[in-house]
Amino acid sequence: MKRPLQLIACGLALAFAAHAPAQTPYPSQPVRWIVPYAAGGGTDNLARQLADAMQPSLGQPLVIENKPGASTNIAVAAMMQARPDGYTIMQAENAALLFNEHMFSKLPYKPASDFTYIGAIGRFPVALVVRPDFPAQSLPELVAYVKANPDKVNYASPGIGTPHHMAMELFKQKAGLTMTHVAYKGGAPALQDIMGGQVQMMMLDLAAGLPYIKSGKVRALAIALPQRASSVPDVATFKELGYPDVNASAFHGLIGPAHMPPAAVERLNAELRKAMQAPRIVQLFAEFGFEAQPGSPKEFEQLARAESARWGTVIKTSGVQLD
Repeated sequence: MKRPLQLIACGLALAFAAHAPAQTPYPSQPVRWIVPYAAGGGTDNLARQLADAMQPSLGQPLVIENKPGASTNIAVAAMMQARPDGYTIMQAENAALLFNEHMFSKLPYKPASDFTYIGAIGRFPVALVVRPDFPAQSLPELVAYVKANPDKVNYASPGIGTPHHMAMELFKQKAGLTMTHVAYKGGAPALQDIMGGQVQMMMLDLAAGLPYIKSGKVRALAIALPQRASSVPDVATFKELGYPDVNASAFHGLIGPAHMPPAAVERLNAELRKAMQAPRIVQLFAEFGFEAQPGSPKEFEQLARAESARWGTVIKTSGVQLD
């Protein structure tokens, strides 16, 4: 038989439990979605379309907030300063996920420990394109031409340390080529100078370049994917042409601050994967040449860490540094 004090304690515990507020299910307020680039670009458009598709099922607004600059480090800083409660997330890509830890000597965060990995979205494939009058008609001819004219060939990129730049560095290393890098402030001016003949070639993401490839304004010689892209099925892969390690893309996923609640991560991952199956998102991906990569948070983290290690070797060999 219980003693009086034990009975009183049990009664108080039951009383508190009966009057304790039920735990509020996630989400109970709008979710802030940080985009590390300016409004109006491909990444911003992708974020807004996905957020719009996720919102009805999630039951709360997903509010896009653009924080461009510093190789996405401004956006990362804003995300990391937020409470890890699931109400601030970020659309991350190569810079934050794969490159910056190898390009900055004093980076104030470590992707392996300072991020919560929510889910991969997918990748914008990149293709090697040349200006219309470039003498090489195929990738083998291009390699031969560059080796015969090592001081006369240049290539464009949207900027130092971009996925496009590093994809070309990877190809240069695997093919043993020497070329001059011309860095632009964005992909649009780089593409314009390719078409205008001022620069000879570049790695171009299909999101921006697909209409120009299909219209013949630039010629695509190879695509940096393990398999051909459905949007340009006639363009061979580097692997088919003898360079199996030239695999590169603009990789996207959702992350949050470290130590987010597992329930919030699970819900966001489920809603992201559901949105990626919506017919209008499938159509958008096809128009962008975007390759969806749905998966679990753990699969996303493992993929990002493996890719970071792979690109770390490329970056170290190239000597590219941003500080």
